Amino acid sequence: SGSTGRPKGVQVEHRQIARLFTATDAWYGFGDSDAWPLLHSYAFDFSVWELWGALAYGGRLVISPLWTTRSPQALAALIADHGVTVMNATPSLFVTVQDELLGVADRLALRFVIFGGEALQPATLRPWLEHFGDDGPSLVNMYGITETTVHVTYRPIRAADCASGRSPIGVPIP
Repeated sequence: SGSTGRPKGVQVEHRQIARLFTATDAWYGFGDSDAWPLLHSYAFDFSVWELWGALAYGGRLVISPLWTTRSPQALAALIADHGVTVMNATPSLFVTVQDELLGVADRLALRFVIFGGEALQPATLRPWLEHFGDDGPSLVNMYGITETTVHVTYRPIRAADCASGRSPIGVPIP
């Protein structure tokens, strides 16, 4: 974790990861038909959510080559071509690929776009929400730090949130 400015190792045990998914299961209902891309380095705690989310529910883990995450066109193609249903992204990654994803919107299987890793500025999601509205793939802001096993809060994002200049944090995960 580098949140203090001084990188340190943080032990995350299997039971903590299991608790994270058990506590959020009612919100998401992940299952074996879900496909999750691994878009972040396995050294970044967000990858715990990506890896274990797919594997714990018997879903598919789509490994993204490094160059794919650097190309909005290639990333949008990966998301569409592999039938990704659960996309996890830092807000900055999502904003770079948002227009390309909207360009292939008719081919997307997305159920959720889950944000983490940095502050979300809801106004940046305006194009997505103007296209899909509140009934499209669910946008969810999850906040947390490595020491708490990736996420500690849950907040679905709605079109009305785009008027706010603040990152909506949400409710604590049970």
